[in-house]
Amino acid sequence: MQPESPRHHIAMWGAPGSGKTTLLAALSIALNRREDDWKIIGQNPESTAYLTEMTSALTSGKEFPEASTALETFQWALIGPAQRSLFRRQSKRASTTIGLTMVDAPGGHFAPGKRGGPTGGAEERQEELMANLTQSRGIVFLFDPIREFEVGDAYDHLHGPLNRLAEKMLESNEFIGGKLPHHIAVCITKFDDPRVLQTAQKRGLIELDDRHRFPRVGSDEARDLFGQLSRVSATGTADMVINSLDKFFHESHIKFYVTSSIGFYVNPQTETFDWNDYLNLIPDESDHAALRIRGPVYPINVVEPMLWLGERLSRQGRSR
Repeated sequence: MQPESPRHHIAMWGAPGSGKTTLLAALSIALNRREDDWKIIGQNPESTAYLTEMTSALTSGKEFPEASTALETFQWALIGPAQRSLFRRQSKRASTTIGLTMVDAPGGHFAPGKRGGPTGGAEERQEELMANLTQSRGIVFLFDPIREFEVGDAYDHLHGPLNRLAEKMLESNEFIGGKLPHHIAVCITKFDDPRVLQTAQKRGLIELDDRHRFPRVGSDEARDLFGQLSRVSATGTADMVINSLDKFFHESHIKFYVTSSIGFYVNPQTETFDWNDYLNLIPDESDHAALRIRGPVYPINVVEPMLWLGERLSRQGRSR
């Protein structure tokens, strides 16, 4: 019996090094820490092997997955609890299935090129990214505040593809009410970094979870944190990221999340977060120029954006 095809698709988008591959590895771990039926499964051997390697790097190797060295497209399926049929006579219960696709490429292949546009292989890579965004109705957009502070290129990797996406939606008469039809989850990454955590703390945006007492920032406050972090952009263009999102997406179709793929260090004695000892990313003793993951990985807010998108897409009743 053939497995059920995903009814909805989610695309991943962000600057190189923003953490797309690490987020996916953390997603597998986060799902396995949950006490429900949600799981992630590869839709082809290459995607399955890649997910396995990435997850093992985080859990056993205590290191981040290696960056891509070539254009890669991976496809997974998020499979959740079975849902009752609307028809009482049907006893079969269909599982909730959401497709998750990542078009990954090294070195900023999706950033704007010089005047005249991309050529050759770069053009093909951009077209593949655009096809993925066009076919999806859910988008995970990663914003790395540390990279933005050091490099400041989040807007560069947003506005070009966003305008192309709007162009294609306009051509197909799906640019409705002056907005794109997509739902977008904006993930502010590296919450475990002291610079990000302390910014949230100073703004009074922190709440604590029930089990390990991890700091968290709720979705209602996450937009506020995005605005604060945008102020230290190396190029001063990060504020245009949030303005562009507001211009192109319906207000109810945007949701912000503050995430961490590795989470905070947990005190092994108390099994709780300690404000005086929370760094889970520390210098490698054998190579002080490198960093290693110190303890077990407890991802923060990596499942929630996916499930929110899946729920919103299911509510729309779109079939992709």
